[in-house]
Amino acid sequence: MAEPLKNSFGPDVPGRLADMIGGIEPEFDKAGFIEQCLENYESLELTGRARHIAAALAVHLPSDRLRALEIIVGSLGPEIEEAELTGMGGFVYLPFVFFVADHGIEHFEESMTAQYELTKRFTAEFSIRAFLDRYPDATLARLREWAVDPDVHVRRLVSEGSRPRLPWAPRLRAFQADPQPVIELLELLKDDPEEYVRRSVANNLNDIAKDHPDVVVEIARRWWDGASSDRRRLIRHGLRSLIKQGHPDALDVLGYGADSPVRVTAVGVTPEVVAIGGSVRVEIDLENPSPAEAGALVDVIVHFVKANGSTSPKVFKGAEVSLSPGERTTVSKSVSVRQHSTRTHHPGRHEVEVQLNGRVVPGAGFDLTP
Repeated sequence: MAEPLKNSFGPDVPGRLADMIGGIEPEFDKAGFIEQCLENYESLELTGRARHIAAALAVHLPSDRLRALEIIVGSLGPEIEEAELTGMGGFVYLPFVFFVADHGIEHFEESMTAQYELTKRFTAEFSIRAFLDRYPDATLARLREWAVDPDVHVRRLVSEGSRPRLPWAPRLRAFQADPQPVIELLELLKDDPEEYVRRSVANNLNDIAKDHPDVVVEIARRWWDGASSDRRRLIRHGLRSLIKQGHPDALDVLGYGADSPVRVTAVGVTPEVVAIGGSVRVEIDLENPSPAEAGALVDVIVHFVKANGSTSPKVFKGAEVSLSPGERTTVSKSVSVRQHSTRTHHPGRHEVEVQLNGRVVPGAGFDLTP
């Protein structure tokens, strides 16, 4: 079992922040701040801890919020040197992000400056959303400027912060209803030189597809023509939820239309009986009986047994293959039945199906034992 994320945001964090702020603001009550932060700290999860610290910042930083924002920016450490944000080190700045969202909202320019600096050290994707809600036109205009910023983390903020369904954050309801302003930002970033940014663009597209699948398919089709391999990888990732659903038009963009002649000739699962904690291997035999080359997108659907005896399907990505005329091939997929934090396994008969170019084909199954 993975260690809880909150353990990486331990009781040392308030002290670290107190030292940062105290380094430029001698009157800052470090002891009082730390004491308030640590009250009931252990009972909180990661984001709860960060918000708890942000509330303490609101008490102990100057009531003049312009001065408070200056102190926050002045206390920041060095910028991230890597192209991607990795590890938990940057999370020390999460309370600052929440403070800007909650207490900087009346000071647009100063808060934009704070978020610009924060995102070069962590990310401001959680705070920029408050400004997109309150000042949509002005914030979108600033994001358009940042889309060509030399800093990769600033450019990523443009796409990640505007995601309508960003995890750990409130949804941007206005952009769920009308994603066009966000799409205009993504147009500026679709060929960004950094994979880190392009992957964020793909995640944003995937968000939009959950509310406007046909809009995203149209974008993908337009972006696909004459696209580089990097952009096509972005499109594939952006269409991933639609592909798992077997959306026919999304599959068609990738060249896996319903008219593909490829067919499944056999499906096998081994072993047929497996204990919880093991794994099964699914083998799918494919054939292209046509006189022309044909593509196949193959996914595996496992109907997991739930505690009440009903089943719930989960789609596992299989493979993308191209078959020459008359060619046969086998696609294999290993599926774990270990207990996971996100999926609890229960004994019973588990049916397995194949999704071939969006079409569900009956397969085989296995019995799961305690």
